[in-house]
Amino acid sequence: MHTRTLGRTGRHVSAIGLGTWQLGADWGDVSEADATAVLQTSLDAGVTLFDTADVYGDGRSEQLIGRFLGARPGHGVTVATKMGRRLPQLPENYSPANFRAWTDRSRRNLGVDTLDLVQLHCPPTATIEDPATYDALDVLVESGAIAAYGVSVETCAQALAAIARPHVTNVQIIFNPFRLKPLDEVLPAAAAAGVSVFARVPLASGLLSGKYSSATTFAADDHRTYNRHGEAFDRGETFSGVEFEVGLQAVAELAETLPADVSLPAATLAWITSRPGITTVIPGARSVPQAKANAASAALLTGTDEVAFDLPAFDAAVHDVYDRLLRADIHPQW
Repeated sequence: MHTRTLGRTGRHVSAIGLGTWQLGADWGDVSEADATAVLQTSLDAGVTLFDTADVYGDGRSEQLIGRFLGARPGHGVTVATKMGRRLPQLPENYSPANFRAWTDRSRRNLGVDTLDLVQLHCPPTATIEDPATYDALDVLVESGAIAAYGVSVETCAQALAAIARPHVTNVQIIFNPFRLKPLDEVLPAAAAAGVSVFARVPLASGLLSGKYSSATTFAADDHRTYNRHGEAFDRGETFSGVEFEVGLQAVAELAETLPADVSLPAATLAWITSRPGITTVIPGARSVPQAKANAASAALLTGTDEVAFDLPAFDAAVHDVYDRLLRADIHPQW
């Protein structure tokens, strides 16, 4: 497993991380035993970054991670959590008092005195641009409540505003073959500033798994059912904002470019990880096989892998499909 430096922290994290929204059981049941198995499988495969949030399962994801890591001293995992969605996304709710309350709750959930990394959870643009936001976060660092902070964002403009702040460790942004706009400015700016970039929603809510068809349905409480057009939160969080049928066509075209022994999700994760400026990619996993497959995708970037994966050819295919099918609708929005 490749490792990269986490911003200015001096920590090293795996190029393939683990996103844990699904472990909160907000979109389909995941038992504690299954969640623990996913965490253990990921750790065994060299994954050393777990990304969570205080609202995933109303804290369940954090609690599961806390119990898991608490039983494994010396685990070497960096836990990146998020805060800011326990109240409506209004600038006035991003106050020093709420920051303290939210981080204290996450510290209890994770069973630690100091949180490794706290990211603002897709706050309003006004909050990202307000210097007072970062003053309040600096106070939490100085108090020892958190070791570092970053910002999870919806748009490239928000990412650029956060990258410009001197103490921001990372930005987290949707980046995958359906969302190429971060290549234009965000990744170069982050690299120049020494800010890490976490690529989230890397498989476009599972669409880039290649397992869905026009007949696929999802549970009523799954955001892939109730948020396809942004009914509950930003539309870009579901299938990366791509219309489902258009996404299926893009997936089919991308899959056709790959050899039989390279899956589309593995190629996608390897491609994302290979982009200059990306520190880590954080796919989710609901099962042990998914966790194993996600971590194994890093092998496509190593010199020891025996599979003939032509990364430049896949990169060309990604850009071709995006330009023909997606750019006009997706690029102007985020």
